[in-house]
Amino acid sequence: MDRSTPIQVQGLNHSYGKGELKKQILFDVSVNIRQGEIVIVTGPSGSGKTTLLTLVGALRSAQEGSVQILGEELRDARPSTLEKVRRQIGFIFQQHNLLGALPSLHNVELGVRASGKFPRSEHRKRAREMLGAVGLGERMNHRPDQLSGGQRQRVAIARALASEPAMVLADEPTASLDKQSGREVVDRMKVLAKEHGATILLVTHDNRILDIADRIVHLEDGCLSTFTDAVIANNHHMMQMLADNRQKQPIEQVVDQLNENEFRELLEEITGESERFLEATALANNVAFRSMLDRGLFAFTRKLGLLLNAERSSLFLVDGDELVLKVSENLEAMGEIRIPLGSGIAGAVAMSGEAIRIDDAYSDSRFNRDVDKRTGFHTRSILSLPVKNTDGEVFAVAQLLNRKDGHPFNADDERRFASFMQSIGVIFQTQLDLGAADR
Repeated sequence: MDRSTPIQVQGLNHSYGKGELKKQILFDVSVNIRQGEIVIVTGPSGSGKTTLLTLVGALRSAQEGSVQILGEELRDARPSTLEKVRRQIGFIFQQHNLLGALPSLHNVELGVRASGKFPRSEHRKRAREMLGAVGLGERMNHRPDQLSGGQRQRVAIARALASEPAMVLADEPTASLDKQSGREVVDRMKVLAKEHGATILLVTHDNRILDIADRIVHLEDGCLSTFTDAVIANNHHMMQMLADNRQKQPIEQVVDQLNENEFRELLEEITGESERFLEATALANNVAFRSMLDRGLFAFTRKLGLLLNAERSSLFLVDGDELVLKVSENLEAMGEIRIPLGSGIAGAVAMSGEAIRIDDAYSDSRFNRDVDKRTGFHTRSILSLPVKNTDGEVFAVAQLLNRKDGHPFNADDERRFASFMQSIGVIFQTQLDLGAADR
């Protein structure tokens, strides 16, 4: 048996019940997971994800096929073999299963003791360190009934990780955690995998943590997809869900109602979805997602102008040797506006890849007055930023025109604008990739 591949599953079938009540849950599942690899399993409820986890975790014997875990075959395995394997695994389940009479410290200490890896003198020290690592240093002496649901889950996670197990099996580990706590937990798992060679198999519906995975596989109706199909299926599901949610209310109305922090959170959510979308270009025919982006870009650009107290905001797209105005007020009425690359403020930004702030547009020789003539707008001050793709190349230029209070844009305006445009740039690139796929 290959110990460099601690999880080797071949032709696994599993059923519950007998006779007429027998129901097959897993169908010919095969997967190999290498040492130190983090694999996330996605899929709808009832698809067999938890069943797969319990079979890999030696919590029940395999019925058909081969399940080799940490060098041991679990099909028809003896109870002693199953126990030997379980001692090397850290389990994290949705139900925390803490001992109610014991404080957090003792609950975690029991996990270290059960592994049999460390001398007794180290048990409490390791428990304290891990509770501190998950942000519960001040809750060590609290019993489970004195903790919130999220805090109890973090105690359970600390118990699973404190003994530095050879393998971690986690079922929705961040389900009851907020964004920051969830990120801290999965980052801790990532350290365990990369620095200690732990193999991690994680079941989740939490799209916020997919980035830690070396691989994403998709389990649906008891069948495990290949890696490529899994990424496509997972992204298609998320894109469709996101688009459907946004279409329940016009996105322009959604964005207009948000304050700055809420707007930033929305951008982060859609940016995360867009980044994952860029990894699965087979979804270029996703009409719902395309529609959401088309409406969203104008809404986001207008919202940025409002948040930064600007009279107007716009986006130019680099198209060969020219910039084309893509998003702006009264765009249809103005007709197509193209600017030679390198000319004008936006062209200079596109060429240099650096932001430009102009206090008095008409005193700057680079300013193109023809645009003002065509729009009837009088530009005073300008804040212009490059928008770069994932390869670091400028593919668009974003601009704010005229602060409403009459003052020129300052360094703080530039900082805030840049932070927003980093997210919008990913979303904008997604739309461009969709368009390129259609040509």
